[in-house]
Amino acid sequence: MNTMDAEERDSAMVASTSAVLEPTEHSKACQPASWHRARRFQSRRTCNLTVVVPAYNEAASIADTIRSIQAQTLPARQIIIIDDFSTDDTGEIARSLGATVIRPPRNTGSKAGAQNFALPLVNTEFIMAIDADTTLAPDGIEKLMAGLDDPDVAAACGFVIPRHVNTLWERGRYVEYLFAFTFYKPIQDYYKKPLISSGCFSVYRTDVLLQHGGWNTRTVAEDMDLTWSFYQSGHGVRFVPEAVCYPIEPHNFRFMGKQLNRWSHGFVQNVRLHWRGVLQLPFLRATVAVALWDAAFASIVFLFILPLLAIFASPIFLLAYVFDVPAVAVPVLYKAAQRGETRKALVSLPSFLVLRHVNAMFMIKALWAEFILNKPLRVFEKGH
Repeated sequence: MNTMDAEERDSAMVASTSAVLEPTEHSKACQPASWHRARRFQSRRTCNLTVVVPAYNEAASIADTIRSIQAQTLPARQIIIIDDFSTDDTGEIARSLGATVIRPPRNTGSKAGAQNFALPLVNTEFIMAIDADTTLAPDGIEKLMAGLDDPDVAAACGFVIPRHVNTLWERGRYVEYLFAFTFYKPIQDYYKKPLISSGCFSVYRTDVLLQHGGWNTRTVAEDMDLTWSFYQSGHGVRFVPEAVCYPIEPHNFRFMGKQLNRWSHGFVQNVRLHWRGVLQLPFLRATVAVALWDAAFASIVFLFILPLLAIFASPIFLLAYVFDVPAVAVPVLYKAAQRGETRKALVSLPSFLVLRHVNAMFMIKALWAEFILNKPLRVFEKGH
């Protein structure tokens, strides 16, 4: 992973930064109906936000991302695109749309590294991280900012829905997200302990983020690392289901494999890194324990034990593969019906069963590599 000294970074910023966007008259006057606050407080909320977008070779998607940020009901003061030494036209496209563009002298090696490169330019009270392949619902920022009404909350994350739902892998991820963000996430939010403040769409208090040194590069899952660090320092994190974003998910096995490899290793790395602190936080301890148990034991059962029992004992053991389908289908179909997507969800459910087994395969591989072989994943690979 590449590093840069302060002088090199600052000179790169001076050389590559376009004009900083000033608040428009619309953003100054914007007073969301959902917030009934004093005029001064309301003005601070509408203007005091910087959106940072790390981007490496994202020419195909960066324009949609920027336009969706610019079209928000609650505009940000500034949009910073970190063109992480792209070899395509990412920077030129972003600059042509009026965003502030900065470019390091060489690739930073990870999303966390790119985001940290932008931190010296952020002088707003809040900072929002959005992936370069992600678009927002028109009121996404306005809805998500409401999650920081409580001063003890350091970060808030939104609801994630794949932008494209066509291939087997996109359909599997669509069901996975509907289930996770309709079932697991609200329960976690009730205890103010979402397992992760998703890196594709989260907002932070800038001062708290800086207190934690920005996004750490010690794992390949910087968003989970930061979330668990917030909890251990006494800060809260909230999930705002009304704030919706639409990332581009892997459309084939090659890219899905890269993403799942990174996610699996990132989870295991964070367990190794934070286990002492996690043990001191009851709900987070229980959530991580269940996730780790599911990752290890359930994966082994699904991939090895059940097939062996079906072969050597009775085929009836194959029914175990579908026993929990209703538990997944009910919340998924409930949310899909609200979105007018019942048919899409029904057609996509079989894809989720495939993705679940592939998930299990990558999780076992990560557990073996990280815990047994002591070979941690260090290379950050994009999943699309």
